[in-house]
Amino acid sequence: MNLNQIHNVYFIGIGGIGMSALARYFQNIGKNVAGYDKTPTMLTEELIKGGMSIHFEDAISLIPTDFYVENTLVIITPAVPITHSEWNYFIERDYVVKKRAEVLGIITKDTFCFAVAGTHGKTTTSSILGHILYESGADVTAFIGGIVENYNSNLIGEGKTVTVVEADEFDRSFLQLHPNIACVTSMDADHLDIYGDATAIEESFREFADKVEDKNKMFVPKGLPLEGLTIGINENATFKAFNIRIENGYYVFDVQTQSETIDNLKFGLPGRHNLMNALMALAMAKTYGTPTESIARALASFKGIQRRFSYQIKTDNLVYIDDYAHHPTEINAVHQAVRELYPNEKVLAIFQPHLFSRTKDFADDFAKSLSQFDEILLLDIYPARELPMEGISSSWLLSKIENSSKKLVSKSDVIPSILASKAKIIVTIGAGDIGELVPNIKQGLL
Repeated sequence: MNLNQIHNVYFIGIGGIGMSALARYFQNIGKNVAGYDKTPTMLTEELIKGGMSIHFEDAISLIPTDFYVENTLVIITPAVPITHSEWNYFIERDYVVKKRAEVLGIITKDTFCFAVAGTHGKTTTSSILGHILYESGADVTAFIGGIVENYNSNLIGEGKTVTVVEADEFDRSFLQLHPNIACVTSMDADHLDIYGDATAIEESFREFADKVEDKNKMFVPKGLPLEGLTIGINENATFKAFNIRIENGYYVFDVQTQSETIDNLKFGLPGRHNLMNALMALAMAKTYGTPTESIARALASFKGIQRRFSYQIKTDNLVYIDDYAHHPTEINAVHQAVRELYPNEKVLAIFQPHLFSRTKDFADDFAKSLSQFDEILLLDIYPARELPMEGISSSWLLSKIENSSKKLVSKSDVIPSILASKAKIIVTIGAGDIGELVPNIKQGLL
């Protein structure tokens, strides 16, 4: 399929974080872009402001008439049901209808592609890498699964020859990409509703890693059972961070590469997991040929991503942080970062589990990671694409948490429950609609 021959791109599910980045990309390269989504959001508002025609009712009559022609590509999100009338309209008339992952596959085939895979750290690593490449003057477009603070966007750059993409293991989407340089940040069990078990996930990651034939262009954390150059903190690895200290809220550290020692790099995102993400991005950029000075400048100026350890309030008396963590490993990373920054303070965590299947598969690990906080407020499970499962609930998960300061709360009780706590550090955690509560929580605390 030749994208040069496409004039119109129509999105069904345009408001998703990945879909909206793709919509911006096609608009940037001169295509006529429109679409449908179920509900208006801040993302769809931004797209409409940028000139895209978007509607929120599944109605064939609302598809702009200039999209009824042959040179229209239709892109769908897996979240859309097969009964969707607009989708069926296009299928019945033999339009080219593709999933987002397939389209990314086409784009990456025709560009020099950096692909960032892993069960955790994809968005942060891709953002840092995209920022480094853009700041160094590369002709790059980076598709990001979050809003990058430096750009207030999920798209970095308008380049046509270099791409940075998150290689998503969900539904094995990443096997459609064509990476020139790639990394795998982590390989924990997740999406067991699709894969069945951890072995199947590992196999899928191996298949992805095999897409990069030159293993000097494949990067993995030290100890991960994949072939490639290794990344490590305070351990022998191809790219090693050491002499790490915290100065004025920044990590300051040195890096040993294959050819040089880089001294006194500065990076502002807290947590060892973020230091690994920065090191991974540095290694990929360095291998590509990005100058060390450009990498150092970009790392120091990177501001982070919305809902990734995102400070909402930061005063001497109160700190409120919001984070997208939705897997036990990610919750552990949030806890590590909070304890490192505020070692002697009481921490209250408000968590909304995401998916019944994930809660069922990792209940004991969730209980263990949440028990580390001083106080826990637990919201009901956010179902996303799933129907309820018998016996799987937040009260069931709460019973497994070994902590006396724990409580099940409704959304309407969240703010009063937080105000009743004496904790100085407040953290909201989860990938569901807990993010929509953040502005009200912030307002209630001020």
